[in-house]
Amino acid sequence: MATPNSAGTMAATLAPAMRPANAASAILLTVTVCHLLNDSMQALLPAIYPQLKRDFSLSFGQIGFLTLTYQIVASLLQPLIGQYTDRRKLPWSLSVGMLFTLFGLLTLALAGTYPHLLLGAVLLGIGSSIFHPESSRIARMASGGRFGYAQSLFQVGGNLGTSLGPLMAAFVVLPLGRPSLAWFCLLALLGSVLQAGVGRWYAQQPPPVARARAHHVALGRGRIAGALAVLIALVFSKYFYLASFSSYYIFFLIHRFGVSVQAAQTDLFVFLGAVAAGTFIGGPVGDRIGRKSVIWVSILGVLPFSLLLPHVGLIATTCLSAVIGLILSSAFSAILVYATELLPGRVGMVSGLFFGLAFGMGGLGAALLGMLADAKGIVFVYDVCAFLPAIGILTALLPNLDAPRGARRA
Repeated sequence: MATPNSAGTMAATLAPAMRPANAASAILLTVTVCHLLNDSMQALLPAIYPQLKRDFSLSFGQIGFLTLTYQIVASLLQPLIGQYTDRRKLPWSLSVGMLFTLFGLLTLALAGTYPHLLLGAVLLGIGSSIFHPESSRIARMASGGRFGYAQSLFQVGGNLGTSLGPLMAAFVVLPLGRPSLAWFCLLALLGSVLQAGVGRWYAQQPPPVARARAHHVALGRGRIAGALAVLIALVFSKYFYLASFSSYYIFFLIHRFGVSVQAAQTDLFVFLGAVAAGTFIGGPVGDRIGRKSVIWVSILGVLPFSLLLPHVGLIATTCLSAVIGLILSSAFSAILVYATELLPGRVGMVSGLFFGLAFGMGGLGAALLGMLADAKGIVFVYDVCAFLPAIGILTALLPNLDAPRGARRA
């Protein structure tokens, strides 16, 4: 039995070792909350598309180009920012990213013309491009070796934020009008303050040391390039299909079933909530059974449900959308961690690249699908997109990087 004196000595010995872990957990939680705030504000743009379409007499093609403008800015800047910060820390950039989002919301709230809307989209894209690669790096730094879990927790913050966007639009912006977007700038200010604290913690951390893993030695540049090409194809499949939901699901429900805008936004929340749940599940499962297995199931496993969705009633559509969101969303955390294991020591560049691809593919998908909807109708969009998850068969070409569980904590 330990004496009081020995117990005190043990506590004093353990306390310094526990403090860094506790601080890292708090940082991981904070950056997750900031992801929720950031993505909830970013999600307001597609959530108010019905109002923008009415107020500015926009076509589906113009709506798609608005999405493309926002997402192409983010997709081009994210890998560049990530590559730069792999070599040089920019702790203050975390708060600055939130301020760009703030100005983007203000521009959308006060916009009088379509070019003003495009400017607001550009500012939102810049804010997102600064936020994601650096915050993803910090989530990995604070993971304690549980990379899949940390990435999933970080991602689920963003997915929860994205799912809140339609509700914020339905119950605030829709009844009060587009100028009410300015109220959400308070969320950006809160996020900027929280990110300042995260930045101070980040500034105190030693520079990461790239650790080579024995199971990477056998992979030559050709195999790595081939694996990255497969991952890019899978991201294309996932985010083109998600673009049909984020930009056009509201219009699909209104056209097909005659529901109100508010009811359609609530159904979109159901889908996005399922996306959040699936994101949280994917990382820890990948830590246990391997990233490749999760990628297999999350992409190809959606195919039966996506093929069925355009041909069922409203209740079944809502249920199928939730199943699709739950399964499909588990892929990104696994893809991102898999990619960082392919290229160890380049977390910022890899995170920026794949977040950028996610935004770019989503934006390109929104633009092309908008033109397709103008030409063939909104229902036809879902008939075509139903086949995209079949690209998941390419997962068979990925090399197996799964190491023994004890070896992953590097």
